Amino acid sequence: MNRSEMIERAQNHLGGLIESQLERIERMKASKDFIQYDSLDTIVIGVVGGDGIGPFITAQAQRILEFLLKDQVSAGKVAFKIIDGLTIENRAKQNKAIPEDILEELKQCHVILKGPTTTPRAGDPWPNIESANVAMRKELDLFANVRPVKVPEEGIDWVFYRENTEGAYALGSDGLEVNEDLFMDFTVATYEGSRRIIKAAFDYADKSGANKVTVVTKANVIKTTDGKFLKIAAEVAKEYPDVEWDDWYIDIMTAKLVDTKRRSQFKVMVLPNLYGDILTDEAAEFQGGVGTAGSANIGTRYAMFEAIHGSAPRMVDEGRGGYADPSSIIRGAAMLLEHIGYHKEAKKLSMALDICGQFEKELIITGRDTGATSEEFSDYIMRTLERDDLEDKWNSYL
Repeated sequence: MNRSEMIERAQNHLGGLIESQLERIERMKASKDFIQYDSLDTIVIGVVGGDGIGPFITAQAQRILEFLLKDQVSAGKVAFKIIDGLTIENRAKQNKAIPEDILEELKQCHVILKGPTTTPRAGDPWPNIESANVAMRKELDLFANVRPVKVPEEGIDWVFYRENTEGAYALGSDGLEVNEDLFMDFTVATYEGSRRIIKAAFDYADKSGANKVTVVTKANVIKTTDGKFLKIAAEVAKEYPDVEWDDWYIDIMTAKLVDTKRRSQFKVMVLPNLYGDILTDEAAEFQGGVGTAGSANIGTRYAMFEAIHGSAPRMVDEGRGGYADPSSIIRGAAMLLEHIGYHKEAKKLSMALDICGQFEKELIITGRDTGATSEEFSDYIMRTLERDDLEDKWNSYL
């Protein structure tokens, strides 16, 4: 292939990507109203085990949700839908990030509790299919990835709003290998996509009383996409005169999270996709690691809640799947409860997790038979949920 042919092929490739993104923008503009859960006869909660340790820990989160919502399930106000098939084996067999039949089942739910899924990488015995997480976020337009991190004794009370459908991940499987010497990937920012995640962050800061938003970019270098993100933030900030805001670059921001003099000043952070992925994993370490942090993925029609860590297939290969820490996905379950309007149950579950995982620690998860099993730890949480002095006990540790 000569140079002119390579350039023409690249132009056609880029043209196709631009066309698909313009179509996506039109869909975003047409879908702005959020679902109202209190207007539904039955809220359908999909439960997706995933693979690796996913089925082990998701089963425990499901047990706890069913325990807390047993009256609502009996009354027909809540129903659970178990969705199998989002395993790496099935996805590889069909060569799809999400097989079509599984996607249709997901769309029958209002909210989804999802276990970790394996994303193939170079050297794996699987085809190079897209991440199921990335695909689900795009297919269901789950544009807001919300990750709270809270360590009261260190003055840490952060909520991250990570843009979920654009940035460096949006076209991660659509890069271009021009020839054996030149390889290109693409990052995407749209006005509509940037504005809605930034507005969500400011809206939360305003309503929650946090009253501060920090915008994280690398706009001094990545001037077009990150620069636009920052300009849109300045526009949105004018709509919230009572909310203080500032901006930091991603490189120094990673340092300031470990700065004991500075980090307690951060409240709500909003940032593009890749930066959000990196920074929230760092932040989770303060809370005890990625195994302790939950994550919400929110759109106008659907919402998905998950652990922020991977599927850890080695644990299963070594027979340790039953010893995996379920704390992260149980945190996700608490966020699910909050999202669908069961605020009292969500608060109780969050307090029980703090007591069991950070304060009392009567059972310790080690990931091996030296510690508690996932089921034993979940039983411990449910016993704690039944305590009459739950809130008093939680307050005593603060």
